[in-house]
Amino acid sequence: MNENEAKALSALREMADPLPESHSCLHVTQQSGPRVFPLSCVVQQYAWGKLGSNSEVALLLASSDPLARISEDKPYAELWMGTHPRGDAKILDNRISQKTLGQWIAENQDCLGSKVKDTFKGQLPFLFKVLSVKTALSIQAHPDKERAEKLHLQAPEHYPDTNHKPEMAIALTSFQGLCGFRPVEEIVTFLKKVPEFQFLVGDHAAIQLKQSLGLGDQAVASALCTCFSHLMRSEKKVVVEQLNLLVKRISQQVAAGNNMADVCGELLLELHQQYPGDIGCFAIYLLNLLTLKPGEAMFLEANVPHAYLKGDCVECMACSDNTVRAGLTPKFIDVPTLCEMLNYTPTSSKDRLFPPTRSPEDPCLSIYAPPVPDFAVMRMEVPGSATEYKVLALDSASILLMVQGTVTASTPTVQAPIPLQRGGVLFIGANESIVLKLTVPQDLLMFRACCLLQ
Repeated sequence: MNENEAKALSALREMADPLPESHSCLHVTQQSGPRVFPLSCVVQQYAWGKLGSNSEVALLLASSDPLARISEDKPYAELWMGTHPRGDAKILDNRISQKTLGQWIAENQDCLGSKVKDTFKGQLPFLFKVLSVKTALSIQAHPDKERAEKLHLQAPEHYPDTNHKPEMAIALTSFQGLCGFRPVEEIVTFLKKVPEFQFLVGDHAAIQLKQSLGLGDQAVASALCTCFSHLMRSEKKVVVEQLNLLVKRISQQVAAGNNMADVCGELLLELHQQYPGDIGCFAIYLLNLLTLKPGEAMFLEANVPHAYLKGDCVECMACSDNTVRAGLTPKFIDVPTLCEMLNYTPTSSKDRLFPPTRSPEDPCLSIYAPPVPDFAVMRMEVPGSATEYKVLALDSASILLMVQGTVTASTPTVQAPIPLQRGGVLFIGANESIVLKLTVPQDLLMFRACCLLQ
């Protein structure tokens, strides 16, 4: 059993244990009002998002809000569930005086959970999202805490806070992304098959990479760093020339009916169409290409290069806006910082998958518990034949998203049941349990973001 599985199972055991009265928020409910309530969450319409009803974000919004009107020509990129200043969720409960979740938590910090409150200084430590990606997001990585502090000091206009930003993406539909450096053997094969890639990397760096095989981890990491740095620092004019040559060659082969999968031909043409002449198009030959099936996940720790390419996912991250970019973007690019900070350890694409741990007590529950304290995500799949399902108490505030199904949510501290359907979002205070009664005999799919501190 690895460390992440042990963390998940420990949390699941705690959920199954009844909480002592002193740890519960229940005894203060009369004075302080509801601890479980629905939220209206902010949609971000970034240009890379899927358009109209092709977007899972738009479909969730339309299903949960009868007044929402979806524009088929507008992008619906992200749904933000949390307290971020640019997307603080609105509270849908007129008994609560505070308008937003951030305001409410500031005045009700105990319901973060005692450990969470102390560790994260009275703040909700995660931001929960749904993403619907039509065009690729930038080649990027996020700094660890130590580097984040330095970057914020040096350039606060680009790095606005001092926190790290680990992320986890869990596929809702087929979801494609780049993540971590490929095994060296794969990169060496692409250097042979794609002369334009070899030209930009340079003969010296290419030879160094080939020779590093079998020389140990440090030699491999050093050679990968040289290759990536040479590529990313290529002169713009030369990049455009080589990319045009490659696009022309692949297009001719495709037109002749040849399969170009061995050089990721289809993806290369797609990225070039989205970002013509961009150096990031060549990153597909250095980074693992993952296609996640629904329920599969990837975890993006500090300093791991990645890019989301297309599809819909649930994402959870630590609260930070620190991103270091190098391609496939019109935003600020910081190649020197990225090249210096990256983790150059190659891994296979299957090793980049982050499997959940199944609950031994609850066959409906799986938990994705990454090796960071800021967040974990639970997935609950309940068959439509069930009449009810109990969402167990945690010593952490949590946010529940209903992806599929129709229920009413009851809790000892809520007077009237809360109706919840596809796209509905519920804030759950620490140590609150909920009973969901199925009002339609349809399978439930829910995700719950929380913080599991040992």
